[in-house]
Amino acid sequence: MVKQRKIELLAPAKNLECGIEAVNHGADAVYIGAPKFGARAAAVNSLQDIETLVNHAHLYNARIYVTVNTVLKEEELKETEEMIHALYRIGVDALIVQDMGITKLNLPPIPLHASTQMDNRTPEKVKFLWEAGFRQVVLARELSVREIKKIHETCPEVPLEIFVHGALCVSYSGQCYVSQACFGRSANRGECAQFCRLPFNLVDAEGKVIVKDKHLLSLKDLNQSDELEQLLDAGASSFKIEGRLKDVSYVKNVTAAYRQKLDAILARRPEYVRASSGTSRFEFQPQLDKSFSRGFTHYFLHGRDRDIFSFDTPKSLGEEMGTMKEARGNYLTVAGLKSFNNGDGVCYIDEQGRLQGFRINRVDGNKLYPQEMPRIKPRTILYRNFDQEFERLLSRKSAERKMVVDILLADNNFGFSLTFTDEDDNSVTISLPRDKELARTTQEENLKTQLAKLGNTPFESKKIEISFSENWFLPASVLADLRRQVVEKLIALRRINYRQELAVWKQTTHAFPQTTLTYLGNVMNTCATSFYQDHGVQHIAEAYEKTEAEDAILMFCKHCLRYSMGWCPIHQRERSPYKEPYYLVSNDGKRFRLEFDCKNCQMKVKIAQ
Repeated sequence: MVKQRKIELLAPAKNLECGIEAVNHGADAVYIGAPKFGARAAAVNSLQDIETLVNHAHLYNARIYVTVNTVLKEEELKETEEMIHALYRIGVDALIVQDMGITKLNLPPIPLHASTQMDNRTPEKVKFLWEAGFRQVVLARELSVREIKKIHETCPEVPLEIFVHGALCVSYSGQCYVSQACFGRSANRGECAQFCRLPFNLVDAEGKVIVKDKHLLSLKDLNQSDELEQLLDAGASSFKIEGRLKDVSYVKNVTAAYRQKLDAILARRPEYVRASSGTSRFEFQPQLDKSFSRGFTHYFLHGRDRDIFSFDTPKSLGEEMGTMKEARGNYLTVAGLKSFNNGDGVCYIDEQGRLQGFRINRVDGNKLYPQEMPRIKPRTILYRNFDQEFERLLSRKSAERKMVVDILLADNNFGFSLTFTDEDDNSVTISLPRDKELARTTQEENLKTQLAKLGNTPFESKKIEISFSENWFLPASVLADLRRQVVEKLIALRRINYRQELAVWKQTTHAFPQTTLTYLGNVMNTCATSFYQDHGVQHIAEAYEKTEAEDAILMFCKHCLRYSMGWCPIHQRERSPYKEPYYLVSNDGKRFRLEFDCKNCQMKVKIAQ
């Protein structure tokens, strides 16, 4: 028999509405911000909303993970502990955490997942976390298929969570301090100021401007939708969509797109099975480039690639539509295979390399009538960053998720019984004491039609069987009430039978991969210090947010500007005509020195002294 591995599609939710729609559009799990201490300070949710989402998700055996993935101040530990107990009581399935101090709290038996903010990129780190009690590990986005496979082969029992879609941080997550250094807003405290999306000049050691006013740290968005099978075979078991600040239409579209891709793989690969129940049907055709995107990249999945950055703009480009042929009077003519709609938003990169845009008033064939005529040259590529018709479809009910039931209506000595058995073998039978009367016409097809009317319930019929000894008559109203009762009982039974994973936390003492922790360890409280001391770490520096390390590296980037310019001494042969060191200079005059660590294939960013 083939050994099966459960595969999870994990979708984001900034609020209850997004979470509900993520489940409806096919998510096996949803991650959502806690009332406090999540890595997106602008995406917090009440316990009441999280409980409502838990109840909706558990009906489909889908899981809810809550993010508590910031580093914590000493005075926040008690409040965090109380919040975790409250989250456990309402049925949350796991917490995604960064701060090791949480493991030293008095925890309920709730599983912890290791956030990507922990900087999880080696087999040694993943193995350590598993032995420390973490039930799932979120890997760094920068890893290649080969590196993911090596981690899986070293730690085959560890569920590995892999980002597959959405915005990319240019620095390794959890290892970015530039927002704190420049703006007093810590990314490790959920307050990232998006420094990496700002424009910069690139200047050499002699003050020569190499590149002027470009978004040199801004990356395209991740899209691994065509790489899912490779990732499965490498050992991934959870596919994570980024986007806890995104709106509901993004969640609907992207979740649906990945659900379709993943289901096609699962249909022909029996060793991989879906982690939740039900089937989602969509009232639209999912298309990833219709949601927010800066253009797409596989990042470093197949090794280093120049096509990862978005230097012209950090804003959404959207869907490439064609090129502008000519401007005449009050309209533009367009050459392209895709058609525009009245009300669409259009953008393009102008001659100065800046993003410009306009809204379409009216479309007439290949003629676009903008609200205001833009200044645009022929042969300029046009993108649609707002599709009026697509957004209209997503603004209403756009999916429903149903679980299959087999239905049996039978007679007995006392009257009748109705049984529903769902796809997970939950079964409910309700008896109807009633005197029997023969029908004047054949009833079987009529009874099946009535029983199949499952409308707004979470169920749809697969097989309906009528097991009568005679052609008995049952009024439609009686049958409808019986059907309603069985549905209610089955919903209640599914919730009762939901298996919530428990994790009893034991204090461990196995060795951490390092014996010294610098500010990069993000240790901000005594509980975190105690955790590392228990695991053999002898020298522990305070977190950068607590004590700013002198001459600290503020960003560790796999993205490398020397490589982007074609001057990498390892991968490229062309030598730079400019003198190092290079500097990034922001519009407010701040200077940042770039260091190139070729041994580790990284670019490091520091404040210039």
